Amino acid sequence: MDTFGLKIIASDRIFYDGRCRKLTLPAPDGEIGILANHENTVIALGVGDARMEIEENHWIEMALGEGFAEVVNNRVTVLVETAERPEEIDVRRAEEAKERAQERLRQKQSIQEYYMTQAALSRAMSRLKVSQRKK
Repeated sequence: MDTFGLKIIASDRIFYDGRCRKLTLPAPDGEIGILANHENTVIALGVGDARMEIEENHWIEMALGEGFAEVVNNRVTVLVETAERPEEIDVRRAEEAKERAQERLRQKQSIQEYYMTQAALSRAMSRLKVSQRKK
């Protein structure tokens, strides 16, 4: 199977830079899959879990923050706030963040605070989902 160049850049580091066979990313309205020779495009990314196949049947799972992906000339560049592998996720911290966000949702908030709390809850849930896959 053909491959494409993939570079995943988080706000604090280059998460991955190499070849990839398949890539699945979280879009605001679902998931998007990318294969070699994909049409040139720019894709908005939501918070969620992603997967990349770098060798046949060798998948890497990750939790991604918001950002975007650009596909140009068989190269994909993903720019996101955060990118974490399952083994990098502190499950206790993610559980605490989830509980804090759920508590804040039960309280009266402005619209802006509500959306910020929803985003925090979404990030925590995504991190917990990906962390469960390492087991």
